[in-house]
Amino acid sequence: MEWQCLTRVECEKRLGTSAQNGLPTREARNRLKEFGKNELEPPKRKSLLRRFLAQFSDFMVIVLLIAAGISFVTSYLQKDQDYIDAIIILAIVVINAITGLVQESRAEKAIEALKKMSSPHARVIRDGIERNLAAAEIVPGDLVLLKAGDLVPADLRLTEAHDLKAEESALTGESLPVEKHAGRTYPPDTPLGDRRNLLYANSSITSGHGKGLVTATAMQTEVGRIAHMISDQEAPQTPLQRKLEQTGRWLGIGALIICAVIFLMGLFQHIKPLEMFLISISLAVAAIPEGLPAVVTIVLAIGVRRMAAKRGIVRRMPAVETLGSASVICSDKTGTLTQNRMTVVELATASGKLRMDSAEGQNLLKLAVLCNNCTVSGGAVHGDPTEAALVHATPVSKTELDALYPRVLEIPFSSERKMMTTVHKIGNGKYRVVSKGAPDILMAHCTSRSAAAQNEAMARRALRVLGVAYKDLPSLPTDRASLEKDLIFCGLIGMMDPPRPEAKEAVALCRKAGIRPIMITGDHAATAAAIAKELGILTPGTSVMTGEELNRIPQQELTRDIYQYAVFARVSPEHKVRIVQAFQARGEVVAMTGDGVNDAPALKTADIGCAMGQSGTDVAKAAADMILADDNFATIVSAVREGRGIFENIKKTVHFLLSCNIGEILTVFVSFLLHLPTPLLAIQLLWVNLVTDSLPALALGVEPIDRDIMERKPVKPTQSIFAGGMGYNILVEGCLIGAMSLLAYSIGRIFFDIDPASPVIGRTMAFAVLSFSQVVHTFNMRSSQSVFRAGIFRNKKLVLAAVVCVVLQLSVIVIPPLAQIFKTVALVPQQWLIVTALAFVPLVVVELEKAVGRAAEKRNERRRKAKGHSAPSIHI
Repeated sequence: MEWQCLTRVECEKRLGTSAQNGLPTREARNRLKEFGKNELEPPKRKSLLRRFLAQFSDFMVIVLLIAAGISFVTSYLQKDQDYIDAIIILAIVVINAITGLVQESRAEKAIEALKKMSSPHARVIRDGIERNLAAAEIVPGDLVLLKAGDLVPADLRLTEAHDLKAEESALTGESLPVEKHAGRTYPPDTPLGDRRNLLYANSSITSGHGKGLVTATAMQTEVGRIAHMISDQEAPQTPLQRKLEQTGRWLGIGALIICAVIFLMGLFQHIKPLEMFLISISLAVAAIPEGLPAVVTIVLAIGVRRMAAKRGIVRRMPAVETLGSASVICSDKTGTLTQNRMTVVELATASGKLRMDSAEGQNLLKLAVLCNNCTVSGGAVHGDPTEAALVHATPVSKTELDALYPRVLEIPFSSERKMMTTVHKIGNGKYRVVSKGAPDILMAHCTSRSAAAQNEAMARRALRVLGVAYKDLPSLPTDRASLEKDLIFCGLIGMMDPPRPEAKEAVALCRKAGIRPIMITGDHAATAAAIAKELGILTPGTSVMTGEELNRIPQQELTRDIYQYAVFARVSPEHKVRIVQAFQARGEVVAMTGDGVNDAPALKTADIGCAMGQSGTDVAKAAADMILADDNFATIVSAVREGRGIFENIKKTVHFLLSCNIGEILTVFVSFLLHLPTPLLAIQLLWVNLVTDSLPALALGVEPIDRDIMERKPVKPTQSIFAGGMGYNILVEGCLIGAMSLLAYSIGRIFFDIDPASPVIGRTMAFAVLSFSQVVHTFNMRSSQSVFRAGIFRNKKLVLAAVVCVVLQLSVIVIPPLAQIFKTVALVPQQWLIVTALAFVPLVVVELEKAVGRAAEKRNERRRKAKGHSAPSIHI
């Protein structure tokens, strides 16, 4: 119901209550049974078992489980008790499932944070008697008493308001406390922050006192609606998750098709079904990079640690990579792009601007601090943010000024008068009257010339402007009304919540990196536009849209026109979600920054939500993927750079692992087509995938980030991970590795094995070449430059991983107990020489390919320059 539209009397009737005596106790008990406790509902939780089983729904995981099952069955049928393949695969799957389970439950944490924010107690009138009740016991229709410092326990329609102001920035995004009025009504489409006759649950009273009738409790409040949105909104998959899922699906389907074809071919050739099962398992193991999920998880974890060192705390690991794909950053204004602290930024008189450090400017500020109700204790200033800004701007402490010029009288500020007056002793029995307030009102009480032009100019720049006036009296008059007559106008003080110093540079970096910065705020359009222009967010060709305008257009139209707007002002939590979804519908990867309760649904809806660590509410932090520990908008730009680097390194890792797996598939598949004994056993393929593939792949994940990475455009989420020729390179390099392994197998089987039907030496040589060539191939993956130009020892972790892999591979061939497990034999020096030579072939071939590519680039560059120089000159 639109309670802001109703008068106080109409609200009493609708709620069946009294604005003087409140509800009868019996009626309150009945309503408590009807509406329930004033507490937010926890989300419906799946059982631990169901959440654990849900981790096994990924297509690649299903294929791995099938492979493990078949491996177990074949080992059982063969009665060799060799279950190591099945055990290793199951261990990988279970570890990944546990990791996924631990990273869940963000919505539950967000709701818990909202519950913690709830007001524990409230003063309520029932049966005409004031009572102190637990906030959970409050029901619709209750009459609540409020004073400065109170938390609002539920949504209220005010019945009385005496200089009442409420701090609602966490809900509405408005940086200043909002003045409330009980006697006014507002149209149905009035934005949340402009409904001045309503108070919202979890906001706080900063000054004044009043009464209000409870209109909504628990999940029916504005905060409750946000809790619903957090629970209902599904966090989208990250681009990397989508691409890896797609890759896994292709690999899984491809593996199943190959296995099925091979199995049927074997049956047509009258090969025993059990033997075909074993060959199919070998192919399945070869086709699927079992270590890929673990490698990606570890690379992301390393990225999380590096980002934490730069003040970005990541709550969900895939979010690290998502930042690298971000093409739009939707940022809240208050506390994110601005300092969330009112600051004096300009002084002026009727004749023009004043310097802050001038004698006239200092006198103006001193007068404003005298006519001021802030208190100072322990170096901290307490009180209204506007008055606190005046105290902070004045070099002389308020305590000293109050001691020098004791206050003897005050005419308090009221919303009707829009001004405040104090009287101070100034010595020799004289008194100084100081008034401050709305400039247009104050100037009507002054004798000096008007500063209306300066006031209008400052207001156009979205400054909050206060006027200050004074006069000296020989004695106190008996008529208090005369105190505010014939004042001398002293000047104007302009205040604003200023932008963060580093935010402008961060916005410029975003644009350079191809990222569109967008401001979304609950504050007024004029204020938002002024800040956005100063930061470079609102540029020519873009405009401001208000929440009122958003209400009038359907989502389809918003999606169509979304690029026309750079600032969205006076918006509600629902509007923020709509804006994020509109950009997502246009194919953008959206990052959302914010700190308030009102930001939480959009933080969860966005591809990556970034909450402020210092000023952010618990609700925003719980709904976000990442927390900016220093509340610095610039930190997100550093995080984007880190995310892009991580994505590039993961691409290198995927490139490396898949090219290696193609080599394995080719080795097994071609051998079968040639009716040769299987060149690689399943346990040998698992060893290669999990050890000699995975360790170098991890080292690739910590490659230094390219210097020009922030000058590139964001990677489109629809772009395949294999784009840019990566798929072709994987295929060629995989064929090369497979060919070398087959060659080693053939040499060993033909020239060294006693029994070619049982090629132990050939199989060992193929196993060694496959493993060593992949280790060597890792160095090809580091850069598009020559491995020698990029620096072999620049990535010391890769060198260490290569050495460890070589030692491990040698151990499973040379050490007898391990050789027995892996079914290998020790090789003689001649065989090792062949293995070494074949293992280095991929490095030589790829180096030649890079050299040819560089030569072609240079030729094309020379041709372009030649065409430019040969162009005919035109003389005028």
